[in-house]
Amino acid sequence: MEEYKTHVENCFSARRQAAADRRTQSRRESVADRRTDLDRRRGPGRRRSEDRKAAEEGQMTDEQFEFVMAVDQYKKLNSKPFPSWTEILEVIKALGYRKVAEPCSLKQLENHESSEQNG
Repeated sequence: MEEYKTHVENCFSARRQAAADRRTQSRRESVADRRTDLDRRRGPGRRRSEDRKAAEEGQMTDEQFEFVMAVDQYKKLNSKPFPSWTEILEVIKALGYRKVAEPCSLKQLENHESSEQNG
């Protein structure tokens, strides 16, 4: 009976070892093939964020970029991937914004901003 157990154990361990060898070998080869020179040079964690790219390419104003970075910082500090609107208002106030004008419609605000840019 003991001979049977050792034979079975040897068979299973040999199969497991062979499977493990195949897995590790193919993974190592595929990783080396997929990497480009750019990935190696830049390294992990060196990519620019989408927000930073947009700001550098002129798609965001300085004011918008400052707001996005402030919200991002708030999310990191408080471990909250999705802050509530109340928390967003806190970030806005922390940036120094205060309500000083009378309320108006978004259409009026848009017209006012476009006239400032053109004039």
